[in-house]
Amino acid sequence: MQRPLRLVILAGLALVVFYFMQDALFNDDNYIQPLLKEREEKDLSFRSRANSPFDDAGRRAFKNLVYYEPNLDYRVNASVEKLAQQDTLLMPLTNGSYEPYLRYGTASFELEGEQLKLMLYKKLTGEKDQLFVPFTDKTNGFETYGGGRFLDVPFEEGDKKVVLDFNRAYSPFCAYNPDYVCPVPPKNNRLSIAIPAGEKNYEGAH
Repeated sequence: MQRPLRLVILAGLALVVFYFMQDALFNDDNYIQPLLKEREEKDLSFRSRANSPFDDAGRRAFKNLVYYEPNLDYRVNASVEKLAQQDTLLMPLTNGSYEPYLRYGTASFELEGEQLKLMLYKKLTGEKDQLFVPFTDKTNGFETYGGGRFLDVPFEEGDKKVVLDFNRAYSPFCAYNPDYVCPVPPKNNRLSIAIPAGEKNYEGAH
């Protein structure tokens, strides 16, 4: 009788360990809490003189940015297809000028039952371990900034997959202050669906 009892105890311990590991690995709080912390820190930076797009009066009036509720459905895995011939695109800016970006490849993914694709860009100056994704969707001009939103996507050379986390989609500084100059998302990054995730319109802008 000793041996079966020992097996039962070991099995029980294994279930307890599995339960806590499962909770640690799959609990949404492990994703949502850091995301909410990032949003709090961005609010703090917008109140600071050094990192805010607002003038002094705007900083004093600023309370917080507005977001959609975090939704893991809008954190999607996408397949990366590197362009055989990468070239430089002169991306238009809001003041009518242009800024060069490297067209790196495409990210293909499924969302809302549709197969979608976004072009991945690299800033010629800036972070080397991330890609830049300017995009528009059906929320622009209604619930989100009309000029589109941006994603900064963690990436290492050779990756075949990237995570497009639309909960981290953000508005450019020109959404808050027209004195700033921002990239305009190219036509091939205009999504045909609404992406109700990430940053919303800021009503105190302008």
